[in-house]
Amino acid sequence: MKKQSTTKGFAILSAAGMIVKVLSLLYIPFLARIIGEEGWGIYSSAYKIYAFVYVLTNSGIPIAVSKSVSEFMALKRYEDAVKSFKIARMLMLIIGTLMAVLMFVLARPLAAATSSTSSTLSIMALAPTIFLTSIVSTYRGYFQGRGNMTPTAVSQVIEQILNTIFTLVFAAMLLKYGVEAACAGGTIGTAIGSLGAVIYLIIVYEKKKKIIVPKGYREIDHNKHTNKQILKKIIHYGLPIVICVGLQNAGDLVDLAIVKSRLIHAVGYSQSLTDTKFGVFTKYRALLGVPIALVSALSASVLPSLAGAFALKDKKSLQNKINYTFRLCLLVAVPSAVGLSVLSHPIFKMIFPAFEEGWKLMFLGSVVLVLTALVQIQMTILQSINKLYLSTFFMILGVMGKIVTNYLLVGIPQLNITGAVFGNMVCFAIPLGLNYIFINKSLKIKLNMFTHGLKPLMASVLMGVMAYGTYLGLTTVLNKFVTGYLNNAISCIISIGIGVFTYMYGLVLTGGITEQDLGVLPARIKRFLPKMIINKIRK
Repeated sequence: MKKQSTTKGFAILSAAGMIVKVLSLLYIPFLARIIGEEGWGIYSSAYKIYAFVYVLTNSGIPIAVSKSVSEFMALKRYEDAVKSFKIARMLMLIIGTLMAVLMFVLARPLAAATSSTSSTLSIMALAPTIFLTSIVSTYRGYFQGRGNMTPTAVSQVIEQILNTIFTLVFAAMLLKYGVEAACAGGTIGTAIGSLGAVIYLIIVYEKKKKIIVPKGYREIDHNKHTNKQILKKIIHYGLPIVICVGLQNAGDLVDLAIVKSRLIHAVGYSQSLTDTKFGVFTKYRALLGVPIALVSALSASVLPSLAGAFALKDKKSLQNKINYTFRLCLLVAVPSAVGLSVLSHPIFKMIFPAFEEGWKLMFLGSVVLVLTALVQIQMTILQSINKLYLSTFFMILGVMGKIVTNYLLVGIPQLNITGAVFGNMVCFAIPLGLNYIFINKSLKIKLNMFTHGLKPLMASVLMGVMAYGTYLGLTTVLNKFVTGYLNNAISCIISIGIGVFTYMYGLVLTGGITEQDLGVLPARIKRFLPKMIINKIRK
């Protein structure tokens, strides 16, 4: 199995991530039309609980597998690399089964604790998916540790295609039994998607599980690790990740529990209106998820590389990789945040016409995208150098800040659900600052976030002005020919295209993009870039 470079791995995972996120956005309006605005709130609440159980189950050990396998491969301990995967796979089968049973049995108490009693049936329907995803995530961790991102990318696309199709089919089939049954039916697609990914990954593993070792390797007496030593290593890597990522996602449960409770008891909303308002909030979060998918792809692709450099004690390489990772992160996050902010109203009107009021949340909350992206990269760095416990404490402080902010601001009738946006800002701003200080002091490296972000910010401001100006001009001109939804959709899509071109050209003018960065983009995407931009970069 051929190892891929970090940039190629990022390109593969980012392409898959974009496909997955676009598919997930496309089916939302259709599903919302089937189950209604209240139904979407019920469905979203169940997914918040599922997402929390998912990260508790799948965030630690699969990443530990990726890290362990990449370290063992770097040190040429190939048998230990395979052994660590097999031990982790057995461990995840046990954990996945246990968590799936607990989620099913505790569905009603979980729903009641988060003011989401109408989501009980959907939570129960999602429980089997936890078992399937535990298998999927282990195989993905192994392939990523081997430096091959293709199986992960393909499995993600298969999973989302099946999810999209069967979610709509089962939601429509069960609607005759009521909204709650339709929401539960929609979750069946998630399980079928995960099953498809499991089957694909097992087939690929059986075909590519052999490791080609260097000549003379078998004649050397290698000091092999015992099963107990490897299990201890996996738990040592995985446990702090579970705690840290679990706390990060606990922020979403805080949104669910405190936000809904405050809307009902402090603002005076009914359960139905509360479900609707929370559904609007999840739409805003779903849009943020598109660029975050690129950052997640970057995190997954750089983790083996960072862990390998750390295992070899190559400080210079580690510093270069960390700086490059932050720069790539900001190249994606900053323009995405600016674009979603300035075009928040047109985008919401185009994708979620029934939830148009959500644009206000997007306009204010796009900065959360940058904060989330940076914290995610920081966590990846800390995972790779075995320094995650203090970061976990920083995340606890962030969640505590979010709890206080949500409680105070959501209870103000004039703010209501908007208060949760400010809670998200506080949740990520606190660990961002503290992680930054810790990484600089711990690794003693030169890391300047302002320097990395300045050029993308300058290009993004230019992009924002051009995109919004284009939108205003087009809507006025097109209004003579088409009106309403079609006018907005055409103007929005063209404005986004103009914005992307302006951003790329702005980066060229400011020197914010290099020829090395072009290697991150898939060849098919590079074909669409104007030659004038590519030629300027290569000069």
